[in-house]
Amino acid sequence: MKPEVQQLQATMRKLGYIAGPSIATAVYLAEKMVKPLLIEGGAGVGKTEIAKVLAQQMGAELIRLQCYQGLDVNTALYEWNYQKQLLRLRIASAQHEQPEGLEELIFGREYLLERPLLSAITQPDNAPVLLIDEIDRADEGFEAFLLELLSDFQVTIPELGTISAVHRPFVVLTSNRTRELGDAIRRRCLYLYIEYPSLEKEIEIVRMKVPETDERLATQIAAFMHELRKHRLIKTPGVSETLDWARALAVLHRDRLDPQIVEETLGCVLKDRHDIDQLRDEALEDVFTAAITTATRV
Repeated sequence: MKPEVQQLQATMRKLGYIAGPSIATAVYLAEKMVKPLLIEGGAGVGKTEIAKVLAQQMGAELIRLQCYQGLDVNTALYEWNYQKQLLRLRIASAQHEQPEGLEELIFGREYLLERPLLSAITQPDNAPVLLIDEIDRADEGFEAFLLELLSDFQVTIPELGTISAVHRPFVVLTSNRTRELGDAIRRRCLYLYIEYPSLEKEIEIVRMKVPETDERLATQIAAFMHELRKHRLIKTPGVSETLDWARALAVLHRDRLDPQIVEETLGCVLKDRHDIDQLRDEALEDVFTAAITTATRV
């Protein structure tokens, strides 16, 4: 592995993110090639966290656009401050100002509300990290608009003209694969897929993120999650659920798993009623037994 990639990997670890060689290499290439990085994977595997750690590592501002169905360009790009514009018009009327040029005045930059995408290309000092989170939840029309923005890093506002990026932002897009993204946006980006972590890595993550967790308990938690993900679930728990569970058990001052505490805290791990009912009815005892057996071998 290239020394610079190793250095990035070490830096990410210091900032609390355990990055394997493929993750560190993808991030390094995206940064050096100035290309957007599209990260896919299950919910809770650490996609969003990469952008947060990168912003820390680069000393840059993190600008986040959370996508959802129905997200439109105005919400993501800019809006006019209608209340401020209306107030200015009322002042002009009260002072009997001439209407000539007033429209141009109220459509000036001071009346513009910058949303995440516009804010990302107008940062005056340093290039920010732009996180476009869960792009798969946005509509295809918004994806097409985003493709245009990522091509030129400029936008046209009818009343103001074209605004180009002062500093080209480092762009991270995440997707949970709730729908298939278009080929065009995939070609525009470097690609990274994050799997659920190995047992050894998940143990290491728990120890790093929840250091108050007993070492034996950390191993049992990771082993339980590893066994649980082998079952077909509506919402497979990610690393974020693993950490929630570890923190909950630390609050309860537990140093090991037993069937009763697993039953009582299952809501930290599974976030769907049918998954909980199914596990309790069919597989909870088997998962617990397999996890404890695995943990004793680690």
